[in-house]
Amino acid sequence: MSKELDPRSLDFAAIVRPGDTVMWGQATAEPVTLAKALMAQRHAIGGFRVFLGMSNSDTLKPEYADCIEFSSYCGTGSNRALVKAGKLDILPCHYSQFPGLIQSGRLKIDVLMLQLAPADDAGNYSLGIAHEFLVQALDAARVVIAEVNDQAPWTFGERPVRDEDLDYIVRTSRAPVELRQPEPGEAELAIARHVGGLIEDGATLQFGLGAMPEAILAALGDRRDLGIHSGTIGDGVVGLTRSGVITNARKSIDPGVTVAGMMMGTKRLYDFAHRNAAVQFRATDYVHNAVVLARIDRFVALNSAIEVDLTGQINAEVANGQYIGAVGGALDFLRAANRSKGGLPIVALPSTAGAGAKRASRIVAQLSGPVSTPRSDAGIIATEHGIADLRGQTLSERVRRMIGIAHPDFRERLEREAAESL
Repeated sequence: MSKELDPRSLDFAAIVRPGDTVMWGQATAEPVTLAKALMAQRHAIGGFRVFLGMSNSDTLKPEYADCIEFSSYCGTGSNRALVKAGKLDILPCHYSQFPGLIQSGRLKIDVLMLQLAPADDAGNYSLGIAHEFLVQALDAARVVIAEVNDQAPWTFGERPVRDEDLDYIVRTSRAPVELRQPEPGEAELAIARHVGGLIEDGATLQFGLGAMPEAILAALGDRRDLGIHSGTIGDGVVGLTRSGVITNARKSIDPGVTVAGMMMGTKRLYDFAHRNAAVQFRATDYVHNAVVLARIDRFVALNSAIEVDLTGQINAEVANGQYIGAVGGALDFLRAANRSKGGLPIVALPSTAGAGAKRASRIVAQLSGPVSTPRSDAGIIATEHGIADLRGQTLSERVRRMIGIAHPDFRERLEREAAESL
């Protein structure tokens, strides 16, 4: 049975051992009370490790690396401060690999910290905002500490959590972390118009984070019977569901249900998902599973990138020499969309980054970072200047189409660079 602790008397030195690896729910699923207490007590524990997902809070600071080794699959959100300080080691792997890495012990999790919604009348706590790889970590961790937050949404999922799954419980009442997406600019709105025109009634959508997917969703207000099967969902699904655009009625699997690994949004989204059986959360080994994804017809993968080269190679990880993105789940979903009957593998990005003299093309002759998605998996690339469908195209035709969606100010240089290097 779990032991209840007062947050004020929480002693991590009695729970976390030197050399342990600690994990907690990422982004909006962060158990903030626990994570901040762990940081404050780090010196009492001694040297230990933290494996992070995306972070959207102010919990982490580079100076905490005085006795903590930080690692993560991504450099997004507030992880960027750790990256800039050289205090974050990166695990570059596909999202679909996390369950196996945790189960095998290659990614060893000793202590897991969760944010849970209070138990229902049957004694089932809810993982609330995120399932993801937390399901595997629950079974693998030596110690599981739950922050039971009475403001966390109680959501439906594949894994209820019971007292016997927990070693310690700390009860809190605080608003969960929120993620507010930036307002889309002119480029994002233009891209949304291009991409929106490709998406048909009855399609099942996957989308990433940021202003871009929210803009694309907003452009789909006249569609019908769209479905969702996505690693994350944001606020954009709320309005489209309430207006009848998202019904999940034509999904070839999980009909009538929005399926996601987690949600990253605001209270509006949390209230929408609370005790809503039409929104179901699943673990990564379901959401990103190639066998599961292969059963989805008309699967549309909507992802972004830092830069794309003229042959379709995609860098979604490194910009200006710093790790600011992730391998993530993009390739899992792009491959599924490539194979899906009626599927659309889409990568959307503005054609330029920066401003003034520092403005640079994001359509490039040579990538400045790693190949996150190989050109053999490239599908449809979209910028504000149009669509380049690379499927079934030769290298020379890909170059022509990619230059056609680059910013006009950079096309001549790209043609010259292509002639010299490709």
